Amino acid sequence: MGCGSSKRIKRVPGYEDPNVLAAETIFTVSEVEALYELFMKLSNSIIADGLIHKEEFQLALFRNKNQRNLFADRIFDLFDIKRNGVIEFGEFVRSLGVFHPNAPVADKIAFAFRLYDLKRTGFIKREELKEMVLALLHESDLVISEDAVETIVDKTFSEADTKGDGRIDPEEWKAFVSKYPSLIKIMTLPYLKDISLAFPSFVVRTEIDDSELYLGVNGD
Repeated sequence: MGCGSSKRIKRVPGYEDPNVLAAETIFTVSEVEALYELFMKLSNSIIADGLIHKEEFQLALFRNKNQRNLFADRIFDLFDIKRNGVIEFGEFVRSLGVFHPNAPVADKIAFAFRLYDLKRTGFIKREELKEMVLALLHESDLVISEDAVETIVDKTFSEADTKGDGRIDPEEWKAFVSKYPSLIKIMTLPYLKDISLAFPSFVVRTEIDDSELYLGVNGD
């Protein structure tokens, strides 16, 4: 479906055939082609080279290319699978697939775990959890005291770290998210389901309410 139109697509560095990407992701060929149009728009918004640089990603995500934020940095790093400082088309499609409403929950949980695992150790430490909570607070324009932040982090970490070894492993994370599914609400972009019909600007929703942010603090 779309093989003919794929042949007319202009090639860019890191380009991958839509048919191949559709076979490896949750997207159809026509959806991959629609994503390519979005990719080209984003990748040429500041530097016209067909690659998404961090500033372009920041601009697309939060409408601000200069405001550095840990949350945006982490999303960029996870999309940048090759870790070469840019996002290529194939990386963009594969990573965005995790945010599709029909993507496996297990994939969303794993992606979210890597988001919090700042040092890539395979575990989430308390300081990493705190950094991400602060980043999410910043993006959500929620202002709470430092004592409240410490309470959130302490309660969350003690509940998630069921083994009591001072770190959250993937198994503990999966169990914790199963108990508080709002933790991965941010991992779903509903409009990806209708991408071939009408694709809006690529903006991740970071507005969250207390029950979503507080990672279980209200779950008693």
